[in-house]
Amino acid sequence: MTILCVRFQLPPAREAALPALLGLLEEFTPVVEALPPDGALADLRGAERYFGRSAVELASVIRVRALALHGVDCVIGAGPGPLTARMALRAARPGVTRAVPEGEVHEFLGGQPVAALPGVGAATARTLCEYGLDTLGRVAAAPLSTLQRLIGAKAGRELHEKANGVDRGRVVPNGVSRSLAAERPFEIDELDSDRHRRALLSATEELGVRLRAVGKVCRTLTLTVRYADRSSTTRSRTLKEPTAHSAALTRAAYGLYEALGLQRARVRAVVLRAEALGPAEQASYQLTFDPVDEKVRRVEEVADRVRAKFGPGAVKPGTLAA
Repeated sequence: MTILCVRFQLPPAREAALPALLGLLEEFTPVVEALPPDGALADLRGAERYFGRSAVELASVIRVRALALHGVDCVIGAGPGPLTARMALRAARPGVTRAVPEGEVHEFLGGQPVAALPGVGAATARTLCEYGLDTLGRVAAAPLSTLQRLIGAKAGRELHEKANGVDRGRVVPNGVSRSLAAERPFEIDELDSDRHRRALLSATEELGVRLRAVGKVCRTLTLTVRYADRSSTTRSRTLKEPTAHSAALTRAAYGLYEALGLQRARVRAVVLRAEALGPAEQASYQLTFDPVDEKVRRVEEVADRVRAKFGPGAVKPGTLAA
């Protein structure tokens, strides 16, 4: 077992701690792939040889250090490849590393539901289940030609390989997620447009905090509205300039929502996704001489420092709304 998949149990809006936690992993190996907002993959092949310890033993040290230095517990899955480590993470619990040795990969995967495999969406899982292929063991035993007829040539081949334990993935150092998402479900199907907008405001503030915490900006904002009948509508908008500022994200989200022209729609949830992420220091911006805009950005910086010190509840939602 050489790959760890770690999910740090960060409280909401505490993603500012993620860079430091990634630094903790990098004390053991330089091959660390960030999985914002709260996770990472770490390739410990070199570390096992250097420290003379197994990946599971090193995982225990990582957990203790995360607790001692940052007050953050973590859940860890271990396996011979990234795919197996991710799958093991699903079965892990705090305090115990869920490890899948190389010789047990087939047995471990065989009993997993097909929907648990990373990359298998709800539609694909539903199609496979309709033909009795509800576990990875049954998918692995199915003829490749059958899978390709059901879900396509390329997707069928990839699914067949993964179900049989073939993991072609690798840990990409310093790789970061190309998108961040914030979902706001409603307790009951919601008709009130004002409540829809308040949910969007909360989601954009969360995205802004998370983007600034990892030093990223987004170029595209995507809104998905899920309805009571389980249908959904998705719209995207390319921003005038890349941003991580909550006020700018809120304006774009409101614009996407208004363009839908919803009339008494029963909304079950709204999901906002910041996409096409890039480093904030490399982004170009149009100069502005608006003192109001400058003031909002300064208030935002102060609010981020307050959240980092006292927690997400220290700043009232809507404080930075445009």
